[in-house]
Amino acid sequence: MSRTEQSQESLVLPPARDAGLLVVALAGVSASGPIMAATAAPALAIAFWRNALGAGSTGLITGLRHRAEFAALDRRGWAVASLAGVFLALHFATWVPSVKLTSVASATALVATQSVFTGLIAAVAGRRLPRLAWAGMAVAIVGTALIAGADFAVSARALGGDGLAVLGGIFAAAYVTTGATARRGMSTATYTTICYGVCAVGLLAACLAGSQPLGGYSGRAWLLILAVTGCAQLLGHSLINVVLRSVSATLVSLTILIEVPGAALIAAAWLHQRPPASAVPGLVLLLAGLVVVVRGRGHAAEPAPDLD
Repeated sequence: MSRTEQSQESLVLPPARDAGLLVVALAGVSASGPIMAATAAPALAIAFWRNALGAGSTGLITGLRHRAEFAALDRRGWAVASLAGVFLALHFATWVPSVKLTSVASATALVATQSVFTGLIAAVAGRRLPRLAWAGMAVAIVGTALIAGADFAVSARALGGDGLAVLGGIFAAAYVTTGATARRGMSTATYTTICYGVCAVGLLAACLAGSQPLGGYSGRAWLLILAVTGCAQLLGHSLINVVLRSVSATLVSLTILIEVPGAALIAAAWLHQRPPASAVPGLVLLLAGLVVVVRGRGHAAEPAPDLD
């Protein structure tokens, strides 16, 4: 099959039912950043609870159904899946605080640089990337620099949030790459149970080390924590896994980028939060660059998991 035929195949529209599920999933992940920004609780504690609740709700079921696979899993399988969980914990430990330091629009756009870093990891590993992907990375980097420059003019706090969001993108890329290796030897259910469990334990350790209170929040804060768990962890991630049965990884990766303007619009309407006007050109360039990166990599692109 030629590259053109692969590209056309990758963008075939899904069945109506899965298209609807994808729309619901996109709405869920778009609401993630604004909900966490509005939650009156420590950022690390939010990250812990959303992962602990998500892992608990899915782990119990998958643990019972896949006991034989767990028992047969070798040390390497456990190690690789656990390492993915560590990277996932680092992703949340950096990205969730970022939405409280900078604008939701900037944080969501910058963490989406995961696609760029996934490509760079692939290149370092010896995989050949198309020129179009490299061009998209260059555009995305320029956009990132413009966003950082605009936020630097606002405050050092906003610039720090930008840096944490980029780190979140780096750790997300490491998580995706490691997870792809782990899933070659185990089912998705077993992988996610181990990975999410390790992630939750790692975030719990970080909360305890940083003396972050894990309780004593208002009723509204607990409702928002439950909401972000349902929107991002359950509706978002779970439904994206469902639609991958009929939707190509390339199309999923492209549609997930809608989260960037989606989160910005929700934050503007709900939180009355708008990025500085000087950051808008950077946001547009970054999003355009990421679209080019995903399209350039085509079928070689890893499906971007719903982390946010």
